Amino acid sequence: MTDRPTGSTTDRRAFLRRTALGGAAALSAPALATAQGRTTTWRVNTAMPGGAGLTVFNDWCASIIEKSGGQIAFEPSDPSNGFGGFDLYNALKSGEREAIVPFTIYAQSFTTAGPFLSSYPMAMRAPHEFDTFYYGLGGLELAREIYAREGFYFVGPIHHGPNIIHSRRPINRVDDFRGLKMRAPGGMVSALFRELGADVISLPGEEIFGALESGRIDAADYVGPAVNYALGFSKETDYISMGPPGYMSVYQPVDLMDLTVRMDAWADLSPEMKYFVETEVQSFSNEHHAAIQAADQAAWTQFEEDGTRVIRLSAEDVRVMTKVALPIWFDFANKGKDAARVFKVQLDYMTSGSLGYVEKEVAGLFELDL
Repeated sequence: MTDRPTGSTTDRRAFLRRTALGGAAALSAPALATAQGRTTTWRVNTAMPGGAGLTVFNDWCASIIEKSGGQIAFEPSDPSNGFGGFDLYNALKSGEREAIVPFTIYAQSFTTAGPFLSSYPMAMRAPHEFDTFYYGLGGLELAREIYAREGFYFVGPIHHGPNIIHSRRPINRVDDFRGLKMRAPGGMVSALFRELGADVISLPGEEIFGALESGRIDAADYVGPAVNYALGFSKETDYISMGPPGYMSVYQPVDLMDLTVRMDAWADLSPEMKYFVETEVQSFSNEHHAAIQAADQAAWTQFEEDGTRVIRLSAEDVRVMTKVALPIWFDFANKGKDAARVFKVQLDYMTSGSLGYVEKEVAGLFELDL
């Protein structure tokens, strides 16, 4: 983590008061701070194409100048007026954006560790488990080391929610994936569904509806109900496939985004502002996750009114998919040393007494090349 602002205890307390959301000092500070010095403006591009996720992102960006006392401002953009999907990292490298909020799984475009920095099939299953990985088990430091080689600074994860599958035909059991023309984001998710017999293609989020509309695909994995409803998925599909009760997604139960910043833009910030941005990302992660889950509740009613049918896979389907997923984990982990290092931390966690998702004896049947 970046060092906290230096100085006296009084100075630190004053900083925290000034950056508190809704604080009187924060509301009056921008004009004063701007008069005394320049405001750093970052062009921040999200991968979110619409729905509640885009709304809360835009609101967050608008709040930054006041919360920072006028020292930094976020100028938001999204796939409709900026960059989308797989082009976000290129926008950083080209200097066209200072910061991005991508789906973290897209990092697989430049590092073998990418699939392990986000949710992957049948692995860690709750947001707090990824918080434990990043903030308690060294995941944040690993991510920052890897990203730094590309000229990026990984500020921190942003929780979204589980992914679900929309389909034109019912998926009643795992065998029904066979022959299905399906969109998936790549990486281990795509590998899993290919092993289950699906005809998988990778598309960024903003291209999914058009692919459904044209018949290029018959099913699509994407984020949660609220965003997917706003994108019009109920117009082209009749079914939603989910896990057993309490297990909304069997293949990507925690969909992560993050704030990634161009390294030179990060280096230009004062220690105080680096700490401010890092703590803001943690706060925004909570706000973002809660807002989307709340919006999902209304979306379920809308899907029902449109005639969409929700189908839940069984515990036996989960067992079959876990058996298929396990060798895929190790296959992807052995693609590079960074992938193996990240996965080893997660595997130790998943086989521990805390989680027990995988038996140590079963995991021990596979070799991890560290």
